[in-house]
Amino acid sequence: MSEAIGEPLRADMFDPVCPSNLSPIHFGDKWAGMIIRCLEGGPRRFSELRVPMHGVTAKVLTRSLRTLERDGLISRTALDTPVRRVTYALTPLGRGMLVPMNAACAWTAANWDELLDARESSGG
Repeated sequence: MSEAIGEPLRADMFDPVCPSNLSPIHFGDKWAGMIIRCLEGGPRRFSELRVPMHGVTAKVLTRSLRTLERDGLISRTALDTPVRRVTYALTPLGRGMLVPMNAACAWTAANWDELLDARESSGG
């Protein structure tokens, strides 16, 4: 397994007013979709995943990663080096989640105003 590839993840990768918070379509727990997005460009280490996901605790991120691994969407590889290194990567099944996630994001963006209106009128 190769080390993390590509550019570092940006701390501002996820907009705080991201449509994913408004979308009625959810993928796993609160963090699963963001984890999948972070792994889209290749394997990442735990500490790299925490950069754009400001509000997640180590405990919650670990639980989300374990759930995604259990469901076959990501793989976990531990390298026995002098300093233990663990990387996470999308499996082919996990990579297949990108298509419906893209569709859900596009639908949410197209219906943003109506979703906001509905949320505001219900007091939520």
